[in-house]
This record gives sequence, C-alpha cells and structure tokens, in this order.
Amino acid sequence: MSGLENATLAVAGIAQADPGVNVDIGATGGLLGGAIGAFLTTLVVGAILIAIVPEYTDRMMGDVLEDPVGTFAYGIVSLIAIVLVILLLFITIIGAIVAIPLALAAYLIWAVGAAIAYLAIADRLVGRNDEWFKRLLVAAALSGALALTGVGGILAICIGAAGFGAVLREYLE
Repeated sequence: MSGLENATLAVAGIAQADPGVNVDIGATGGLLGGAIGAFLTTLVVGAILIAIVPEYTDRMMGDVLEDPVGTFAYGIVSLIAIVLVILLLFITIIGAIVAIPLALAAYLIWAVGAAIAYLAIADRLVGRNDEWFKRLLVAAALSGALALTGVGGILAICIGAAGFGAVLREYLE
C-alpha cells in the first residue's frame, strides 16, 4: 500500500494545477507574425531584384507566366528532392556540415523565386504601365495576405514553388 501512496504523491507533484508559468501562445500571433514576415521578405527581396537585376527579374516573371504548371511541377519536385537530401545528410554527422549551407541556399533561392512569382502575379493584376513600386507593393501585400489566412498558406507554397522552379530551371537546364 505504501508504494501506491508514493506514486500518487509523485504524480501530484508533477501535475500541478498551477505551475506558475503562464505562456500565452495564440494562433493569431503566429499568423500575424508569419504574414508580416512574408510581406517584408517579398518586399525586400523583390526590391533587391528590381534594383540589381531588372532584366533577369522580367525574364523570370515571363517564364512563370508562360508556363506556370511546368515551373510549379519543376519547383515542387525540386523542393521535395532538396528536403529529402537535407534530411538524409542530417542523419550522418559529417553530412550536417553540408546540409546547413544547402538548406540556407535553398531558402534564399526559394525567397528569390517566390518574390519573382508574386511580382508576376502583381504584374498581371496591376499592369505593366505602372511603376515597379506599385507592383512591388501589390506583390508584398498578396504574399502577406495569403500568409495571414491558414488556407492561403497552401496557395503561397504553390506560388513559391512556381517561382522556385523557374529560377532552378534557368540554372539547371
């Protein structure tokens, strides 16, 4: 009987009703933070692309608009392959040294591709007659708005995959 009493005291000590730590993590804070991050990433990366390589940006936007299904398929297959390679590299200790730079490179290429895809969509929505600044703001707002909604995240991945595929296809083919 005494063994059962000790177990009861141990469980009661572990499962306190009020542990004294009050952490409030809500779904809205995570969604809002993600939306702000998506907005700023698209805005900054898009501005850098437009300022430094406007011809490349126009060419990649054209590729995304001409063949959205092909660039999406290329991007999603490439993304799955890169994630699998990174996971396999992390299994080995030596491979982690290669996996971390590979993951960073993939993230940067994803950011460039997603910004290009959002700029291509904004180009269709706003029109080519308007300045880059207006198209850039529409692209960033679209990215942030999709990240703000839970279901829009799936569409944001599809848009990012199309841009990612366009950028990778340019270099790998």
